[in-house]
Amino acid sequence: MKTSEISSVLSAKKQMLVRSLYVAERIETKTFEKTQLVAYSPLTIRVGEKGFAVIFRYGATVLFDVAPMEELAFLNNLHTLLVHPLEKPETEEVPIRIDKEQRGRFEGEILIHEITLEHMQVIADILAKTVVLNYYETSVSKNFESIEPLAITLKEQGHRGSSSKELLNHIGEVLINQHNMVGRVEVTEKPEILWNNPGLEGLYRHLETEFEIRDRHRALERKLELITRTAETVLDLLDTKRSLRVEWYIVILIIFEIFLTLYDMFLK
Repeated sequence: MKTSEISSVLSAKKQMLVRSLYVAERIETKTFEKTQLVAYSPLTIRVGEKGFAVIFRYGATVLFDVAPMEELAFLNNLHTLLVHPLEKPETEEVPIRIDKEQRGRFEGEILIHEITLEHMQVIADILAKTVVLNYYETSVSKNFESIEPLAITLKEQGHRGSSSKELLNHIGEVLINQHNMVGRVEVTEKPEILWNNPGLEGLYRHLETEFEIRDRHRALERKLELITRTAETVLDLLDTKRSLRVEWYIVILIIFEIFLTLYDMFLK
C-alpha cells in the first residue's frame, strides 16, 4: 500500500479504539503474509476495511480501529505463527482522539494532534510494552506470594523432599522473566523508529511517563531480585543442613568404629 494512501486513510480518522494484546512468547514475523504489508519495522499491516495492526516479534500485537469480527479473523490467521501461545492473552484497550490543540494521554484516552503511520507505530510500541508489563506483573506477583509461605514452612518444619525443586523452579522462572523482559522485549529501550523520526521523541517520552513504563519495569526488577535472593538463601540453608547431617553421620560412624575397636581389645 502506498504511503499517500495510508496517509489518506489515517487523516480521515478523528478517533479510534486501540487494543493491545500479548498473545505468545514469540511471533514468527519473518513468515508473515506480505499482501497487506504497510511497513517492516515494526511490522505493520492492514486489517479489515479500515484497521491496522502493528506486530512485535516478542509476542505482542496492537490493533488500531479493528472491528471485533475482523480482530477474530486476524488472530485466527496469526495463530499458526505463534511460538508458545499464552492460554489467556493479556489485553488492554485505549481510545485515541485526534485533537489539534492537545497531545499525549489525558483521562483514559490518548489525545494527539494528528495521526500518521509513524505516530501509530510509536503508540503501538508503548502499548505493546504496557501489556507485556501487565502480564509479567501478574506472573511475578504469583511467584512473590508463593515463595514466602514456602520459606516459612521450611523454617518451621525443616526440610521437605520437594523444597529444593520448588526453589529451583522459582529461580528458573525469575531468570526466564528477566531474559524475556530485558533480552527480547527491551522494555526500557528506545524504539528504532525514533532514530529516523526524532521529532516523535517528545510523544514517546510523554506516553512512556504516562503509562509508567520505566517505573513499573524497575519495580518488577526489584521483586525479581528479592525472589532470587530469598530462594538462594533458603537453598543455602538447605545445603548447610545437608552438610551438617553428613558430618553427623561421619561422626557417628567414627564413634561406632571406636566402640568396635575397644570391644575387640577388651575381649582379647
